[in-house]
Amino acid sequence: MAAVSLRRRGDARFEIARTGAMRVPGVVFASRACLPDDDGETLEQVVNVATLPGIVAGSYAMPDLHLGYGFPIGGVAATDVDEGGVVSPGGVGFDISCGVRVLAAPLAHDEVEPDAFETLMDHLDRGVPRGTGPGGLWEMADHAALRRVLADGAAHAVACGYGTSDDLERTEDHGRLADAEVEGVGVKALDRGLRQLGSLGGGNHFLEVQVVDRVVDADAAAAFGVHQGQLTVMIHSGSRGLGHQVCVDHVRAMDAGMRHHGIQVPDRQLACMPVDSREGGAYLGAMAAAANYGRANRQVLAEAARDAFGAAFGDRGLRLVYDVSHNMAKLEPHEHAGRRRVLCVHRKGATLALPPGHPDLPPAYRASGQPVAVPGSMGTASWLLAGAGGEGFASTCHGAGRTHSRRAARRRVRGRTLADELARAGVAVRALSDRGLAEEAPTAYKDVDEVVRVCEAAGLSRRVARLRPLGVVKG
Repeated sequence: MAAVSLRRRGDARFEIARTGAMRVPGVVFASRACLPDDDGETLEQVVNVATLPGIVAGSYAMPDLHLGYGFPIGGVAATDVDEGGVVSPGGVGFDISCGVRVLAAPLAHDEVEPDAFETLMDHLDRGVPRGTGPGGLWEMADHAALRRVLADGAAHAVACGYGTSDDLERTEDHGRLADAEVEGVGVKALDRGLRQLGSLGGGNHFLEVQVVDRVVDADAAAAFGVHQGQLTVMIHSGSRGLGHQVCVDHVRAMDAGMRHHGIQVPDRQLACMPVDSREGGAYLGAMAAAANYGRANRQVLAEAARDAFGAAFGDRGLRLVYDVSHNMAKLEPHEHAGRRRVLCVHRKGATLALPPGHPDLPPAYRASGQPVAVPGSMGTASWLLAGAGGEGFASTCHGAGRTHSRRAARRRVRGRTLADELARAGVAVRALSDRGLAEEAPTAYKDVDEVVRVCEAAGLSRRVARLRPLGVVKG
């Protein structure tokens, strides 16, 4: 692999000049501390994405970038639909519509006695399914019932008693992508989705109880409804096995069909097809259906959190701040090269971050910009940001970003030891296995404070509030 030439362009930006088959430059929003230490493999993925047909402006990477499937995690790329632009499942990832939901509690941390908090964690432990297998809170009777979820997403969950219409107002796309093609989701994907709705899954997915330990932007925090010392709940999950299977099915179809469209890519993991092709349209429709499943999944999990708060404190009043995905490809209008274009914007481990005044924002957030939830790690912190609408098609980071793999983390950390360390630091852990806990050790992640600082310095988003972990439920 040839070395990638990275040129620094300021405190928060590096560039990779166009060479070879690159159609656009690479743009990496990062400080030196955020660059991946992997012999250039992740930067090579930034270069490879820059060769995709129809790509415009740049192959972007956020400061949490690390090695992914085809695209780097933390990658953003937009292709021009009218100029042969492609859609690539690798630019979304296997966990379609993986995202984060943040809820604000009607309680302050100092109002909760330690025993009552342990009771809350016990209720969450019992009431929140997780792990890689089946066992969701809302099992579907058959494929017909599941297809209603795929068509209407979180809106269908609310109609069935999981939450309220206020939740939909504060969910990206109001919890439902209208262009879902339910019939494009295969039987194997449907089978995998029947018994997983309302579950966290494994890996880096979690439910975390937090406290607002620092407010940076008081006006935005007030608009979001969060304040110093308040309890919050963060839920990180996606479309589970159904979304994974949709990705597998369509990568296979695109890999077989590329040569018929004369498309060549430097990495088979970048399998893609023109957005306006039969295969491209089929993927986008099935992806939207899987995204609706992901939004419904987090909607159901939020109700489980409300039930736990009700059982522990007699108050279910967790109010949704926002729910936003960070693994999506969406057709969006953007100004580029002097005219309005319809672009297929891939965000893979990157979050939509609409700026103040954007018409798609709920009225409560028009002045502040869109809330963005950025998980850090169990032992450090997470952040609420506000979108700033900078370069990169209104995108920002999605998390801290890994520094080494799960396998490497298991070699370095013992899960039981980590649980004890977290307990001494004031973080109550409810995990299914020591192995899963070790894989998500704080040392496996970048410094989230530095990641969000870089995003602010690059003009992508603004810091609003820092959230410190108090208790975590993990697979």
